[in-house]
Amino acid sequence: MKKNDPLIINAWCMYDWANSVHALVIVSSIFPVYFSATALSASGTPDISFFGNQIKSSVLFSYTVSAAFLITALLIPLCTGIADYTGKKKRFMQFFCYLGAVSCMLLYFFTKETLIPSVFLFGLSLVGWSGSIVFYDSYLPEIATEDNFDRYSARGFSLGYLGSVLLLLFNLSMVLAPDFYGITQKSLPARISFFTVGLWWILFAQIPFRYLPSGSSGNRNADNPVFNGFKELRKVFFQVKHQLYLSKFLSAFFIYTMGLRTVMYVATIFGATELKLPSQSLIITVLLIQIVGIIGSFAFAWLSGKIGNIHALMIGVAIWIGICTAAYYTTEAVEFYFVACAVGMVMGGIQSLSRSTYSKLIPENTPDTASYFSFYDVTEKLAIVIGTFIYGTVEQLTGSMRNSILALLVIFIIGLILLYRIPSRKVYRLELERNKN
Repeated sequence: MKKNDPLIINAWCMYDWANSVHALVIVSSIFPVYFSATALSASGTPDISFFGNQIKSSVLFSYTVSAAFLITALLIPLCTGIADYTGKKKRFMQFFCYLGAVSCMLLYFFTKETLIPSVFLFGLSLVGWSGSIVFYDSYLPEIATEDNFDRYSARGFSLGYLGSVLLLLFNLSMVLAPDFYGITQKSLPARISFFTVGLWWILFAQIPFRYLPSGSSGNRNADNPVFNGFKELRKVFFQVKHQLYLSKFLSAFFIYTMGLRTVMYVATIFGATELKLPSQSLIITVLLIQIVGIIGSFAFAWLSGKIGNIHALMIGVAIWIGICTAAYYTTEAVEFYFVACAVGMVMGGIQSLSRSTYSKLIPENTPDTASYFSFYDVTEKLAIVIGTFIYGTVEQLTGSMRNSILALLVIFIIGLILLYRIPSRKVYRLELERNKN
């Protein structure tokens, strides 16, 4: 395949445009606000009954995220194994895309009476989103050369921010001015927003589905295609163990991703529950994060070119430590807005840079990048499972989200220490040469 083909690169980036509306509308803005306002007991408190168990709605939200990504982590090896055997990588990307999008559309029916099935639909939307990203990410080393990984990865994230902002602006107009659309039912604007996310996702996903290659010819030598993915993960695991630079990076990535992705999923719930901010303020704040995130993605790509990927990531994680410290002491809306701007600046930048850094570290001439990205995504999903579970459990035990923030602060400090332990590429190459001799 010809690499750096503008048509294929732009089509690949358009999947970020297509799926990022889920991360913005469902994960970060309108759905969490609607969830907090809807998942209430008969007396109006956030302590609700879920299959006979009393649980705070914010904790249920965190645990749903944990469960969804645990399911994804178990599914990924199965699917990548079959995809490797059949050579139908794009088909699996399409399956997860449609699963997530249709689940979002069905959230249109989310009311107090349909809380339990809606929680499951929210979880399925996360499974669909995260599952499709596994196969989407694995295309990058196949369609681009290493010197362009940072730039193309940042372009994808930036397009995702831009597209999701456009849809959020439309949805926000319905939430803030329902009369303009002739809407009289209070919950209807939010529920229509959930439907538009699925519609947008399916519609714009057709561009990458049209131009991305279907996959390889398939590995028909696999003894058991169903469990071949687990074998491939095990093989990659042992390969990674013998690659000092890659193993140290993945250890750091696993830790700081626990904190980063947890913040993404619970920030709006924190503002709604802990700070009692009005829904309009929260949604506008998330919109601000997206706009700043566009700048952040390119800023970190530029910074990595100046000081290297690892040092740029260290700066980003250090900023996250400051963010958690500031969030712990935040009590006013204005303070929350400043923290949100800082989150926007580093959130997309670190995700983009992590993806491109890993792409650079995959051994040259690797025939099946899907296995390596399967390992990367399983690592990320397990980090989200542990991070959101820790956040929810600390809140459940202590009764305060602020204590959960302290737990995230410790996680980021450990992540920064692990990044600091990664040797420079120059030192790493010298060690390889010394070992060869």
